[in-house]
Amino acid sequence: MRASRLLSILITLQARGRITAPELAEACEVSVRTIYRDIDALAAAGVPVYADRGAEGGYRLLDGYRVRLNGFSQCEAEALFMAGLPGPAAALGLQPAMAAAQTKLMAALPANLRPNANRVRQLFHLDAPGWFGEAEEPKHLRAIAGAVLRENLIEIRYQSWKAEKRRRVAPLGLVLKGGSWYLAGLVDGSVRSYRVARVLDCAALDEAFARPADFDLAGYWRASTERLEAELHPNHATVRLSPLGLKLFEVLAHPYVRARMQLAETTDADGWRTVTMPVGKTVWHAATELLRLGTEAEVLEPRELREKMAEMTAAMAERYAEAPPRQVARRA
Repeated sequence: MRASRLLSILITLQARGRITAPELAEACEVSVRTIYRDIDALAAAGVPVYADRGAEGGYRLLDGYRVRLNGFSQCEAEALFMAGLPGPAAALGLQPAMAAAQTKLMAALPANLRPNANRVRQLFHLDAPGWFGEAEEPKHLRAIAGAVLRENLIEIRYQSWKAEKRRRVAPLGLVLKGGSWYLAGLVDGSVRSYRVARVLDCAALDEAFARPADFDLAGYWRASTERLEAELHPNHATVRLSPLGLKLFEVLAHPYVRARMQLAETTDADGWRTVTMPVGKTVWHAATELLRLGTEAEVLEPRELREKMAEMTAAMAERYAEAPPRQVARRA
C-alpha cells in the first residue's frame, strides 16, 4: 500500500507542480504526518522533492524533472478509454485528436492490458439524450469550445424564453446535460448558464479574460441545477397514491421530487399510502404534473390544488362525453 501511495504522490507532484501536505493527505486518505514520512522516503530514494515555505508554499519537484510512469492498472486503462466515448468529442470537433490519443495510449500500455482496454470501445456506447429526445447539434458549439480553451471573450446574440439579448461573455466551461450543451459564462461579475442551441450568433474576440481562480465548473453546475429544481418546486402537496400509483410515481416523477418525498409507513383501508411531495410553482403546473398519475392519485392538500384537479378532470370528462366527430368516408 505504501508503494502505491508513494507512486501516487509522485504522479500528483508531477501533474500539479506544487501541492501542500494537507492536500496530499486528503487525496491519499492518510494523516499529514504520514505524508511527511513519505516525502522523506522519496527524497532518500533520490527524487528531487523540495519544500517551499510561506502562504503560497508546498511541495514541488525540481523544475524540469520528469519520470515516466506507465504502470497502468487494468481498471485505469479501461477508465481512460471510457473517457474517450466518441459522441461528445465529435460534437466538439475533437474526434480525430481523441482517436490519435487512444492510439498512443494503446501503444504505451503493457501487452497484457491492451485487449481488455480495446474491448471497452466495443462494449460501451454513450447515448446522452433522454428517451424520445434528440441530441442537439448547436451551430456555434465548436466556436464556443475554442474560446473556452483559449480563454477568450465572446459576443453572442441569445434567444432566451423572454426576449432576444446580446451579451459579452467570458466562457468558463461547457456542460453536456441530457443531450443539450450549456455554457457557463461570466457576465457582469456573475456566472450564468446559457443553452448553446439558443445562441443565434457568436463572435470570438481577440481579447483574453482572467479566469476566476476559485471557479469550479462541476461545483457550479451542481449548485445551479439544485437551485433551479428548488425554484421549480417551491410548494408542497399531500397526495394519496394507490399501489399502482406508487409505481407510476417512481417512473414519472422528477428525481428532485422523488428524493424529497415523505411517504407514510402505513396504508389506509383501501391499500393506498399518503405522500407529501414538492410540487410546481403554480397550481396549474402542480396539477399537470399530478394528472400524469391518472386515477391512481388523489390530492388531499392544499385545497386550491384539489379544486384545480377537480376542475381540470371535470372539463376532460365533459369533453369526452360528447359524441366524437363523424368521420367522412373517402371515395376510392
